Amino acid sequence: MNPTSSLTAPGTGTTPSAPTGSGPAADRGRADVSGRERLAALVQRQGVLAVLLLVVVIASFVYPTFATLDNARGVTVQASFLAVVALGMTLVIITGGIDLSVGSVFALGGVLAAWASQWGILPALLVPLVACGTIGLINGLLIARAGMAPFIVTLASLLGARGLLLALTDEGATTYLVPKGSAFAELGQGSIGGFGYPILVALVLFAVGGVVLQRTSFGQTLFAVGGSSDAATLMGLPVARAKVTVYLLSGLLAGLAGAVNAARLSSGVTIIGAGMELDAIAAVVIGGTLLVGGAGSVSGTLWGVLLLAVIQNLINQIGTLNSSYQSVVSGGFLILVVVAQRYLSRSRSTV
Repeated sequence: MNPTSSLTAPGTGTTPSAPTGSGPAADRGRADVSGRERLAALVQRQGVLAVLLLVVVIASFVYPTFATLDNARGVTVQASFLAVVALGMTLVIITGGIDLSVGSVFALGGVLAAWASQWGILPALLVPLVACGTIGLINGLLIARAGMAPFIVTLASLLGARGLLLALTDEGATTYLVPKGSAFAELGQGSIGGFGYPILVALVLFAVGGVVLQRTSFGQTLFAVGGSSDAATLMGLPVARAKVTVYLLSGLLAGLAGAVNAARLSSGVTIIGAGMELDAIAAVVIGGTLLVGGAGSVSGTLWGVLLLAVIQNLINQIGTLNSSYQSVVSGGFLILVVVAQRYLSRSRSTV
């Protein structure tokens, strides 16, 4: 008998290169694997925050006007509307879906809110919420109950909501105004400590979204559905109900963001929202949420939104570049993040 045959792993014909079983060496190996997994998961979830902080620090030294309180207020107010829309998009993408209708729904919500504001703040909020929530509900029912593709359904909703918007405004010829000094106008233009109410609305919604996603059974159901819809069904989870709910929430949040934006602008602007769905998707993916579903966080989405807003502000600070460069930079960030996510996911699966 070959004296080295006892070192051959059964069924493999190869000699093991590392100790297995128990013992100090095996414990260290498992600790190393666990440490690499945690590091990869941390980078995937919060790497955008490190990038955001780095960009802010560099910009503060290069452009003195960047690190001012007034500039911070402007950046965060502008970002608050996209943040609310991206919050709903986060929930949708975690389940493995997509919502292309949010830009048109955002614009529709603004027009409806401005039109209803003549009767007070409650109609100005309820009318867009009911209309936009209905669009989201229809999206969810067609996707979850009828088994239709999210891309097709929400693309149809994008066109339908934009068409309804144009019909309500006579092809954009009519602009509904928000009464000056009204409580609804105050919602968009008022502030606490110099920071506008839209910022506070976004922060409250993100706080609630974070708790729901991480601390409730509904949130865990969303992750399970995104990980494997079939497996979630076999586990007895309400898969269809979860999908309907996230599309409903996406419509409601887009409508709410549009309503608050109308209050800030004092009118229902008809030309806004075009391409907003792409910005929301970019912010969500840059924030670490996987496009295939099953992983993500609302905090990462918030950092992704702020990173895009800071990039836009830096382009304005430079002065010699137009806003189209934001799309170039955002696209570059998106490609880098997707490549990084693929690498990190592969690393976590092989350790």
